[in-house]
Amino acid sequence: MSEILGKVSSIETLGLVDGPGVRFVVFLQGCKLRCQYCHNPETWDINGKAQIISAVDLVKKIQRYTNYYGVDGGVTFSGGEPLLQPEFLCECLKLCKNHNINTCLDTAGVGFGDYDEILKFVDLVILDVKAVDRDEYKFITGQDMKYFEKFLSDCVRLKKRLWIRQVIVPNINDDVEHVEKLNKFVENIPNVEMVELLPYKTLGVHKYKDLNIAYRLDGVPDMDEEKLQILSSKLKKR
Repeated sequence: MSEILGKVSSIETLGLVDGPGVRFVVFLQGCKLRCQYCHNPETWDINGKAQIISAVDLVKKIQRYTNYYGVDGGVTFSGGEPLLQPEFLCECLKLCKNHNINTCLDTAGVGFGDYDEILKFVDLVILDVKAVDRDEYKFITGQDMKYFEKFLSDCVRLKKRLWIRQVIVPNINDDVEHVEKLNKFVENIPNVEMVELLPYKTLGVHKYKDLNIAYRLDGVPDMDEEKLQILSSKLKKR
């Protein structure tokens, strides 16, 4: 049987904001969305520059860092969009669980079809909510919301632990009305453990210049941290 190969954009060995504890974070190549505020445009093209590695070799690498993430941390598969490499992702998750490694999936929920087999080996899903209504979702991502809705419904059906995150961007969704929309949206999801607002940052703008891609939020400043704290205080406690 041939090894299952995947395309890895980058790896972070000591991630502190990618799930519980210290995380080994794997950023997989490829994403269908074209979010206006994306800070990783180099991950969009599934055939872009990436390391080709087998699931077996990647998990061996993850195991080497057990002393760092211990029992409280683990591995997080992010991107790009990890769901765009379903066979590779599933094999990595399965191997991790065979070695008792805690697994987290950081995703926008836009991949291919049936997610049951993947989610079977996921301990926690960090779901990136771009918007909670169709028009705004299309405006921000360039895609229809139905793919996200399909993934979310699978997470609910399988009772997967969920953390919800939303990026807050000046002049797009940085008001109380949007937070109230998010609150209402989350009310209908029984397995959500945490909701978090993340600040828009301009740290990835230089990548667009390097890739010769027009940056649609040119001139938009970093999200004000004080205002973000005020908006975060409006989130309903879980």
